[in-house]
Amino acid sequence: MSSENGFNESPNHFMVLDAISRGMKKIDSISKVTKLSKDEVELIVNDLKNQKLISMEIKRGFFGNKKTEVHITDTGLKMLNSKKQELSYKSQRLQQIYETGDSRQMQSMMDDNRSWMPMMLFSGIMSMVMFGSMMAFMGMAMNPAESAQTEGQVDESGSAAEDTGTASDTGASDTGDTGGFSDMDASGMDAGGFDSF
Repeated sequence: MSSENGFNESPNHFMVLDAISRGMKKIDSISKVTKLSKDEVELIVNDLKNQKLISMEIKRGFFGNKKTEVHITDTGLKMLNSKKQELSYKSQRLQQIYETGDSRQMQSMMDDNRSWMPMMLFSGIMSMVMFGSMMAFMGMAMNPAESAQTEGQVDESGSAAEDTGTASDTGASDTGDTGGFSDMDASGMDAGGFDSF
């Protein structure tokens, strides 16, 4: 694995690997949840396959058409978990520095780890609320990759469900429904209490 060193420094490779570990099997669904282009996902999937971190399985569809599915290998899962553990430590360290209010140290640590922020957000290692607070504290704007990860996501777990309704491996699917009636039309309802009896 001569390119392992380069891979180990590629947040997008780990995001794709993480999506696959959560049960995303098709390029389209991986592209959708990671918010990376389909072409980029295809290149990354080929890299991961060449490094034996994922396997590809070609299945025949109902009408004879071929479907390619990707699955994470044991080696890929070990590498992903190792990277997540490393990023979790960095996230905790960032949070400690944030709580002390040391903006200079915070700026330095953020600059050193900025390329990994989209992966941390995607994986749920760092909550979007905490990340937003840190960015506001330093007066910094999010880059396009960071804002893509925070866009449209309401939960902090980093889990994403495919449109097919299958949940990620966290065991729950967040539909974004708060259970409220904010979009209900109540114009014809009497809100006057019991006097209408």
